[in-house]
Amino acid sequence: MHLARVVGTVVCTHKDARLSGVKLLMIQPVARDGSDVGRALVATDAAGAGVGEQVFFVRGREAAFPFHPVDVPTDASIVGIVDSTDVVA
Repeated sequence: MHLARVVGTVVCTHKDARLSGVKLLMIQPVARDGSDVGRALVATDAAGAGVGEQVFFVRGREAAFPFHPVDVPTDASIVGIVDSTDVVA
């Protein structure tokens, strides 16, 4: 799992039918200290997240698991909303 911040929404008028009803969000991966890491990406949302929230997400084949039994074509999914973090140095 990776941490990220939701930075926007994605709207598609034409998409794969298996994505019907699935919310797409733009997320920015972040480091432990909250600084941006790498490039922003589009992720499906299985947790009901919104812009500005810190989330954790998974990548790869596991990203489709929250939508079972539908085989959603995704390689990144938000699976949780972070309430707080406590980093011990």
